[in-house]
Amino acid sequence: MGLNKSGSINRRSRSFSLRRLLLGDPLASAQIIHEKLTKAKALAVFSSDALSSVAYATEEILFVLAASSIYALNLSIPIALAIAVLLLIVGFSYHQTIHAYPEGGGAYIVAKDNLGPVFALVAGASLQIDYTLTVAVSISAGVAAITSWLPFLLPYRAIIAVITVLLITLINLRGVRESASIFSVPTYLFIAGMLSLIGYGLIRWLFVGELPQVHITQPIHADLTVQGITIFFVLRAFSAGCTALTGIEAISDGIPAFRPPAADNAGKTLLTMVAILTIMFLGITLLAHGIGAAPSQSETVLSQIGRALFGRGPLYVAVQIATALILLLAANTAFSDFPRLSFFMARDSYMPRQMGNLGDRLVYSNGIIFLGVLASILIFIFNGETHGLLPLYAVGVFISFTLSQLGMVRRWLRLRLPGWRGHALINAIGGLATLVVFLIIASTRFLSGAWIVVMLIPLFVLVFLRIHLHYQQVATQLSLERYGTLHRMRHPRVIMPIGGVHRGVLKALEFARSLSPDVTAVYVETSEEEGKKVRRKWERWGDGVRLVILPSPYRSIISPLLDFLSQIEAQRQPHDIITVVLPQFVTARWWENLLHNQDAWLIRLALLFRRGYIVIDVPYHLAD
Repeated sequence: MGLNKSGSINRRSRSFSLRRLLLGDPLASAQIIHEKLTKAKALAVFSSDALSSVAYATEEILFVLAASSIYALNLSIPIALAIAVLLLIVGFSYHQTIHAYPEGGGAYIVAKDNLGPVFALVAGASLQIDYTLTVAVSISAGVAAITSWLPFLLPYRAIIAVITVLLITLINLRGVRESASIFSVPTYLFIAGMLSLIGYGLIRWLFVGELPQVHITQPIHADLTVQGITIFFVLRAFSAGCTALTGIEAISDGIPAFRPPAADNAGKTLLTMVAILTIMFLGITLLAHGIGAAPSQSETVLSQIGRALFGRGPLYVAVQIATALILLLAANTAFSDFPRLSFFMARDSYMPRQMGNLGDRLVYSNGIIFLGVLASILIFIFNGETHGLLPLYAVGVFISFTLSQLGMVRRWLRLRLPGWRGHALINAIGGLATLVVFLIIASTRFLSGAWIVVMLIPLFVLVFLRIHLHYQQVATQLSLERYGTLHRMRHPRVIMPIGGVHRGVLKALEFARSLSPDVTAVYVETSEEEGKKVRRKWERWGDGVRLVILPSPYRSIISPLLDFLSQIEAQRQPHDIITVVLPQFVTARWWENLLHNQDAWLIRLALLFRRGYIVIDVPYHLAD
């Protein structure tokens, strides 16, 4: 039995240099004030998800309408107008939320403060699912924009998407300010590109009287069987277009990231985002109707608009690149808000405490990494197909919208601050509107995948409650109330498993004898010849400490040792502790650890959940 430990510690400086290269130098806690964002950078960080939705929201409306007839596509404009009204209602409602909760007014905080913990957990679960889907959908849509331009990459879209998730994860691990600087450029390029495209198209339509019609190859239709245009059919198209509202809550979640006065700056940024989003969404829908765009297997609707207006020239390429970039980087909104939400929930003991730890770069690194892993798994499951992911997408976000607005209504009714009636009315309208939309989405998209989210949310809530119960139990058992007096221990019984007799074992023996005079060395004999060698060496170097040889005819190391410890355990007094000292030699290089067995690690793992044991590692460092 060779007991050893990795020597990666000796190469820590090299790994730390690689870490600095990828993530940058660590930031002191006092530097957090310098990581705050201006309104311009905050718009890029927190609005990229919402703004990028115009690249696929109109397409999702047409995707449903195309299942009926060519005449049904004419409904895209009134449906887009209804969604724009809803967008304005939700935007102004969240503007109130920002000023009511300047420390961060996400749905979880608002619901916890006004509706109770269960509703808060429903909101938290809904948002976490939505943020994960945001990453998967936006990156998959960005890859779709690339494959529309470069079709030969289509078979590799899932791989490209996962690599992009990895890159965005690394960028976010570098810190808020650096990620904002990186993401600002593509966000504003996209805004400029979309407004230029819409402006050129509308001016041409106004002066020429018509737009060029686009030729569509490989048209696709929704997996629906629709007889005529029914109310249910229209509502389904409306619910599909409501993906344009995803990301609206992000700014209210991220208020602490703004420069002072944070609430005022966040409110102004929100209104700016809503105005830009409304203009772009209505403009894209109008142009799509004007050129006769329809969903295609090989080309996005936005690409069709750009091709019809600009041809295949540099302006078309610029629009496609800007679209791809904003879609790929729209995931940054989720990477900004998911870790913050996880921090709040970890602070309230509903998520693992590690989610609340600030990393070297003053960001919640564990939450960022966790989100990247979840989104990558989701992309592989759906093979980077946005049409497969989108039916799951808007369900959770409208649950959180509704709970946030109803929570605000409850707050106004409870506090009755000046002007509370008007504020309550605005939030009530917002809450009612989002509740109706949620019911529409849940009913019209249930069989298409929304049922997955509807089932996952209560499952998440149960997990959160179980985590909370665990932390309560731990706190109770660790509490010093009614503890009584300290128990005086006798000298511990020390057991020292050995895999041979060498310098590392003798160093561990010296340490063991400093703990107690009652020391027993244990050797598990898998070979009679090796057992004889150990006996001879121990007689010379064991310094009188007793050695127990445990025969192991089936060559198992752990089982005989655990059986022996169980015998010792049966003889001990209630407050006695068995101390297991593990001698380990530490290799000079981490890869050299792979050349040795891992018995010490297995012993430590086997004893981890057994009461009444203390396990101590005694390392012996080998020279380089």
